[in-house]
Formats: sequence, structure tokens, C-alpha cells
Amino acid sequence: MQSFVVSFHQEDNVDSMQVQKLNHEDFEKATEGGTRHLFELDTNVGLFVFFDAADVDGVISYLVLQYEEDNEEPTGCYAFRLEDFYEFTALYLNDMGYDEETDNEEEEEEYGPIHHLAHLLFHIVEAGNGIKL
Repeated sequence: MQSFVVSFHQEDNVDSMQVQKLNHEDFEKATEGGTRHLFELDTNVGLFVFFDAADVDGVISYLVLQYEEDNEEPTGCYAFRLEDFYEFTALYLNDMGYDEETDNEEEEEEYGPIHHLAHLLFHIVEAGNGIKL
């Protein structure tokens, strides 16, 4: 497991965050006690699966798996602090209400919460690309 810091644009309104990139062994240990799938987000940088997991001692981890194109194996696994993971979940859930409020007849899609979440994930993946496990 390697930790790295992700810095965002000032206009992203998100503080820098510490992220951990897990290898296969770290992932197995973190999920040994079970997982709970929360949601998925398909973006231009891959499919992201958000879930929480418990290790054998009941320690909870907040994880995101990244899948690229048609790969069956994840290309990245990231662990986050609860407050950062909560921010992602809030953006995802907020988009549900955002979609209902917008007029479906609009030709151009507005930048909404789900786009912001995808943008943040892009920064995380870019920062994590240099991490070799």
C-alpha cells in the first residue's frame, strides 16, 4: 500500500486529500471480513466501483476500484478517509436530485455533481498513475 497526496484545482473547492493505492495483497486483507457495494460510476477514465469493506478485525476501509475498458481485473484500487469518501457519496446522491430538477429538453448537459465527481476521480487517477506497487 502506498500513500500519495492529490491536489485539486482551486475552483474544484476540494482540499487536497491523502489517498492510498492498494496492491492485490492489501486489497485481500482489507476485504477479508466482507464488502458492501455502494454504487458505480462510468466515466471516460474508466468504471469506478465504490464500496466499503471490513478486514478480519472489523476495521472498515472505504474503497474505490477502477476498471478500464473491457478489463475484468481492476487497474487500480484506492482507499480514502471516511470524510473524503463521504464527499464522493454526497456528490453521487446529489446528482440524483439534480437530474430531476433539470429540464430534460435541454440540448447541452450542465456541469452537475456527477461531472464534478468524475473530475475529482480523474485527478486521483492521474496522481496515482506514478505509484508502482
